[in-house]
Order: sequence, then C-alpha cells, then structure tokens
Amino acid sequence: MDALYTAVATATHGREGRAVTSDGKLDLGLGAPVELGGNGQGTNPEQLFAAGYAACFGSALGLVGRAAKVDVSEAAVTAEVVLGKQGEGFALAVTLRVELPDGLDEATGRKLVEQAHQVCPYSNATRGNIPVDLVIE
Repeated sequence: MDALYTAVATATHGREGRAVTSDGKLDLGLGAPVELGGNGQGTNPEQLFAAGYAACFGSALGLVGRAAKVDVSEAAVTAEVVLGKQGEGFALAVTLRVELPDGLDEATGRKLVEQAHQVCPYSNATRGNIPVDLVIE
C-alpha cells in the first residue's frame, strides 16, 4: 500500500478517558454509554467509528457516482454500529443506511452503493471481519 495520509490519535483511560488527535483538531472526553453501565456523558468508540464509517462511505459513494456521471451529492449515509457479546469477548456489526437523492432509480442506486462498498476503506477493513448490511432508503 502506498500511504496517502496517516491519522494519529491517542486515547487515555479507555472508555472513561479522553481522545486527542496529534494535530489537536479532535480533543474530546470519552464516556461509556448508559447501556454499558456508564453515565453517558462522553462520546464512545462506537459513535466515533459510526461517524468515520458514514463519512468515508459517503465519500466513496461520491467517487463512484462521479465516475458513473450520476449526481449523488445529496445522498446521506447513516452508520449504525452495534456492540455485542461474542463468546468471551465483544464484537461489532454495522448497518449502513444510504438515503439516495430523489429521482435516482433503485437499480442505479443499488449498483452505486455496492460499488462504494468495494472502494470504501472502512468497508475493505471490515470485510470478512464483521457483518455490514447495506440498506438503501
């Protein structure tokens, strides 16, 4: 792989700590959600992963849309990241809900979403590791 960019972030004290990027643009308190016994006062890793995946997938969709000469600039991607028990440990599952622009036919939209799933770095990183469901709305 030829590196184009490297993001660096440091987290301290796990889910009840702080996450900071090396450039200081992200600096936030972390907190476990109430569902996991926390006070819900901070952002949690699953929210950060969901935000990153949604943004990255939206960019991948724009890329394949431009290549196909289809305007998907008004598309919205919502990532739902589920944390659950798996054996003695934990696992993730993702649902990507893609809201395509009005007027885009279903077949073209599905094709573009599936192409985006092939080029998105998050999709490539998760493929074969966690289930990712694509839902077109």
